[in-house]
Amino acid sequence: MLIPAKELDGVLLVDKPPDHTSHDVVARLRGKLRMKRIGHAGTLDPMATGLLVMLVGKSTRLSQYLVGLDKEYEGAIELGRISNSHDAEGEIMETRPVPPLTEVELNAVVRGFLGDQYQMPPMFSAIKIDGVPLYKKARKGEDVEREPRFIRVSSWEVTRFGVPRFDFRLRCSKGTYVRTLAHDLGQKLGCGGLLASLRRTAVGPFNVSQALTMDQIENLSLPEIGQRLIPAHQAVPATV
Repeated sequence: MLIPAKELDGVLLVDKPPDHTSHDVVARLRGKLRMKRIGHAGTLDPMATGLLVMLVGKSTRLSQYLVGLDKEYEGAIELGRISNSHDAEGEIMETRPVPPLTEVELNAVVRGFLGDQYQMPPMFSAIKIDGVPLYKKARKGEDVEREPRFIRVSSWEVTRFGVPRFDFRLRCSKGTYVRTLAHDLGQKLGCGGLLASLRRTAVGPFNVSQALTMDQIENLSLPEIGQRLIPAHQAVPATV
């Protein structure tokens, strides 16, 4: 028996493809599920892939409980290049030679970013000032004053050492701009750096291994998608 779309309710874990915005995923799900009440518990940049926690039906109200969960990522950083967006999709503003660097030296600098700290959000972000997203001001060449944000980097390790490009694994608090960590790390090393790739592997207790790709979702029936929804009472952290 078909489950009417209006009865679909719960958390759907989606593995976001590259070159999709989080809004693109919402739009595709609305078309597939034939319902408008769909949201998410935290966005990903278009370049990034990986876990999006999507909220369906009445479960959109869970956003306030899930958006604050820690995030885990895997990615790559390229040293020697600086972009205006702090990642590989931005305009390259400067290139610098990368100094001789050992794995021990790189790990020492990376460890310096662990713990509680304040991070200056990049101009290319969706943060609004006077009602206008910063990225719109950045596209006009504007650079406005913005408030640093409190973040926590719980763990950050180099998983494959290389120069100028190395791989990493990271666990951090909500609101952390990983591409800005890449930029700031490059500044610490004196050669600059940018985020070359990023994949979100976990959000709180949810893992990308549990997620469906958009292609898989498109090929499922509504009842089959309904069976993959995590009920609200199971999705909310026990401490809430």
